[in-house]
Amino acid sequence: MKFKLLGAAACLLALIAAVCAPLFLTQEPTGRYHQHLEQAGYTPCADHDGTVFCTHLPLLQIETGGVEIPGRFVDQTATAVTAAADGSDYILCTLTVTDREQENNHLSDAPQVSTSAQINIRGRSSRFFDKVGYALRLVDERGENAPQALAGMDAHHEWVLHGPYLDKTLIRNYMWYNLAGEVMDYAPNVRFCEVVLNGDYQGVYVLTESITAGANGSRLELTVDRKDNTFSGYLLRCDSGSQTPIKNVDTFSVYSYRFPNKVNIEYPGVTNLTEEMAEAIRQDFSAFEKTLYSFDYHSDTYGYENLIDVESFVDYFILNELTLNYDAGWLSTYIYKGIDNRYRMCVWDFNSACDNYQESFQNPFSFQFQYGLWYVMLMKDPGFVNAILDRYEQLRQGVLSDEAMNEYIDETVAFLGPAVERNFTVWGYTFEEEYDMLIPAERNPRSFDEAVDDLKTALFTRADWMDRNIHTLQQYSAESKTKKFNEHTE
Repeated sequence: MKFKLLGAAACLLALIAAVCAPLFLTQEPTGRYHQHLEQAGYTPCADHDGTVFCTHLPLLQIETGGVEIPGRFVDQTATAVTAAADGSDYILCTLTVTDREQENNHLSDAPQVSTSAQINIRGRSSRFFDKVGYALRLVDERGENAPQALAGMDAHHEWVLHGPYLDKTLIRNYMWYNLAGEVMDYAPNVRFCEVVLNGDYQGVYVLTESITAGANGSRLELTVDRKDNTFSGYLLRCDSGSQTPIKNVDTFSVYSYRFPNKVNIEYPGVTNLTEEMAEAIRQDFSAFEKTLYSFDYHSDTYGYENLIDVESFVDYFILNELTLNYDAGWLSTYIYKGIDNRYRMCVWDFNSACDNYQESFQNPFSFQFQYGLWYVMLMKDPGFVNAILDRYEQLRQGVLSDEAMNEYIDETVAFLGPAVERNFTVWGYTFEEEYDMLIPAERNPRSFDEAVDDLKTALFTRADWMDRNIHTLQQYSAESKTKKFNEHTE
């Protein structure tokens, strides 16, 4: 009997371990590729003396023939950006990617990818930075899309090069896209790389998937057929809108002044988007927003749960609140409707997260998302708030525990190795007081190590406060006095 009990206990422990293991990245990743866990760190090559450029990270070389890349703000008003000589918003360049398995990468090595690309400077406030980010569209000799698999990520023609400048740790986007990818249906895949532009070293970048649809399961599973004027789903962005009028849509939240910015269609792209599609998307999305504002959250027929993946909205709330990422919800905010006809959120841009917002100090002792677009109504439902509480507790025991996040930061920094020092041989001047970007001045780190410490302090201070105060969110789901006058009756 004793041994039967021991055997049963062992089986139970094995079952618990099997269920819980995916929650801890230190044990077993859940299908998400984490570069710092999968790829070996730097080991010096034996056949050169260290004077040769040598990196274990993918090496991207961009050649523009000396032509300036367009997209910087013309002046401090941030109302116009520089253009190419022909007036377009991009120039052509040659892109090579050297990414040798089990070996370091050097400037003279034969690249694994060589392609033409359209390139421009991208971003918002980052267009003012010395180290800018770039958008790349890979093209063939006819200028048509030419998808390529880069650094082990699925083939596509659209890519983003994020240049960590304000983020002195270099790791915020890498870390939070990857952790989001562990808990949500989709988050952009990323790889650290080093970039050389026209022969000049530019430092550490984060090669990132753009948020869009892709073939063969790459990125979001959305399709469009312009000939038949049909689509299986769509992707919207809430920000400053598009320069292409057909992509901008007056949704219910924009029309009713509930959202201060603009909403535009990111997918279908302009090539496949028709006026009929744009109008259908506007009507469809407005119907979803009207459902949210109808107070029918308890209705089996009219409730929002028929239209959204609740866990996606819950996870988005937790990730952005935990990191104080308050650009989300009104800037750089992506929402998509999948082929299952349910809306989901997709994270983007953690450059200013964890108290790295340059305009002001981020208060770690309050919640903000309950006042934001869509969430102002979702939070009125006690069921949605309780879902946040349950999910938060689960994640804090797994990928978002202090131990897991601390280890993630330390292992990522260790993986970057000598690439950090190389990066700051170019950008190290930004640690000097005259280049301070955070207000007040004492928030600015004076070294890479201090920047990492600041990230940890901000993150764990925030997590501790949320642990003790997460249940205060229940105050926002108090029964509305007007609900009974607004909801449908069966």
